[in-house]
Amino acid sequence: MWKWETEGQAKAVAVIIHSAYEHHRRYAWLIENLRESGIHVISGDLPGHGEDSRHKRVHDEDFKSYETFVKQMMQAALVYNLPIFVIGHGLGATLAIHVIEKFKYECTGVVLTSPWMHLKHQPSKLSNALTGLSKLTGNMKINHEINIKHLTRSYEFFKEEKDDIYYNCVVSVNWYRELHAFMKGISQQTVFPDIPILLMSGGNDKIVDVMYSRKWLTQQSLAEYQYKQWKACYHDLFQEQEREDIYVYMESFMFNTLRSVGYII
Repeated sequence: MWKWETEGQAKAVAVIIHSAYEHHRRYAWLIENLRESGIHVISGDLPGHGEDSRHKRVHDEDFKSYETFVKQMMQAALVYNLPIFVIGHGLGATLAIHVIEKFKYECTGVVLTSPWMHLKHQPSKLSNALTGLSKLTGNMKINHEINIKHLTRSYEFFKEEKDDIYYNCVVSVNWYRELHAFMKGISQQTVFPDIPILLMSGGNDKIVDVMYSRKWLTQQSLAEYQYKQWKACYHDLFQEQEREDIYVYMESFMFNTLRSVGYII
């Protein structure tokens, strides 16, 4: 777990939860922008990700370990005694929903980008049929085959990240089964606390069916929520060409939410 503190008086603290297969270093641009906006940041690599992935070579970790790690970051955020925003991307967004709902964390706001609730992109070994998953041995390895070109249209990001040694999308069949059970449980959940939510997705997302997360959002009993679809974007919104505009949109949501609870910006 890592902390990046802003200079001067902080307005809030943000907890960033990254998606499956990646690591927190991919969020350096977002972290720095949040710091410049007067927001402390807490993030880190989920168990089995980042440096761990170089040694394990396959994701087979228990989802309970992800929950524990997110809880640790939330506890670290509470120490600041500041408004808390949770920013989750991909599987990290789905984990954010799960942890906040289960443990009833009092957050000022939640930002979800491209939540994993229903995957469009399946490993080719499954021939796009999840029924075939039950026929595979639990410890067998499969490659989810999500590469940079599936995640962003940005050629600059592709050049930077195409040889990322910390990015690994090889998983065990058991892990993949648990992933689908987890996503299904979250997508059917309708008891999320009444916390302001901004949910953003890419209109050209190659990884998930964005209609599932939009449906989930509209089924919640929320006094305040926003949904924004960035028409041309792929999955990784903060790695896209429009990321400056996307960041300004998110910052506006965060600052307006702070004002609504009486915080002076």
